[in-house]
Amino acid sequence: MLTEILMESWRLLQESSIYVLFGIFVAGLMRVLIRPESVNRHLGKGKVSSVLKAAALGVPIPLCSCGVLPAAVSLKRQGANNGATAAFLISTPESGVDSIALTYALLDPVMTVARPAAAFATAAVAGIAENVLDPEKEEKPIEPGLACGVDHCCDGVDCLPEAHRGHHTFIEKLKAGLGYALFEIWEDIAPWYLFGLILAGMITTLIPSEVMVKHLGGGLSAMLIMLAVGIPLYICASASTPIAAALILKGVSPGAALVFLLAGPATNVTSLTVLFGLLGKRATAIYLASIAVVSVACGLVLDQVYAFFGISAQAVAGQAAELIPFRVQVAGALGLLVMSIRPLYRGLHSLVGRLRGQPPGRSCDCASEARRSLPLVDILKHAPADRNRRQN
Repeated sequence: MLTEILMESWRLLQESSIYVLFGIFVAGLMRVLIRPESVNRHLGKGKVSSVLKAAALGVPIPLCSCGVLPAAVSLKRQGANNGATAAFLISTPESGVDSIALTYALLDPVMTVARPAAAFATAAVAGIAENVLDPEKEEKPIEPGLACGVDHCCDGVDCLPEAHRGHHTFIEKLKAGLGYALFEIWEDIAPWYLFGLILAGMITTLIPSEVMVKHLGGGLSAMLIMLAVGIPLYICASASTPIAAALILKGVSPGAALVFLLAGPATNVTSLTVLFGLLGKRATAIYLASIAVVSVACGLVLDQVYAFFGISAQAVAGQAAELIPFRVQVAGALGLLVMSIRPLYRGLHSLVGRLRGQPPGRSCDCASEARRSLPLVDILKHAPADRNRRQN
């Protein structure tokens, strides 16, 4: 039985590997090619326009529901209104270029389109509801961050962005983006993604199809069950995708799987606690209610789309992976496993420390953006002081 679980997980890893690599590398390029000031100045004014922009901005960005929190806090402090902040908090963890590519590999083109579209709709409804039902007393001016996204060589104040554009070549930006993809994005995703593969292998191997069809075959009751499972669960968009694929292959309706893909990444106890402190009690209630209502509505619509066109989600799931040659799939899977050695070691080290009662160095093992983005000269400059503090 254990061998069957591992073999099924390995098969899913092979099918998804190339698409995951493509997604995280594109995400790394977005990190250095999109200027922060061009993003932040659009999110502070307008009850509707700012929300739509924030929802659209969050769809391609690959951050988990824990990793998105500091980014959302930063947007809020820079002047984004409550609706835009909530929209960004929803669409970002529900989708991402990595999870979209993974959805295409493990599921089908219909779900690949439906997932980001539903994430955008959920975020837009929640954000507009926030601004209309719980308006802020005053709008704050936006103060965009202008620091260099490649190596922080300048702060954007003494050196204006117009002058800074010529400081780095495209090759330097490409190297910085790939480094960010490998050492930031994948380090956050890897443990949860591999856990999702193992869980998907267990579902495929251990749970009879009849049980899934009986309780989660479709309809409103199936959506509500997936909603109840997804809301308290901490799982990122990439990790939820192989689980959704396994559920669909067992007979779960694509609409119910979509509810899980939306509710799971967007909500968990940690994110709701931070949201409560950041936006308030009423805004948090609107946030949860919007996710619940819109995700279930999108699930019901998606089931009707599959029925109208006569598409069997089970029959078409995973066909995109067949376009990749087998040897390339194996190479990609082995590459992902090698890339996962460091994140898994850090995750196990952190877990052992918590079991021993040591205070965690950081929440959810998300990478420290500020420290890692410092230039090498600044890190070396502060190294002696850091070493003395540790000795003391």
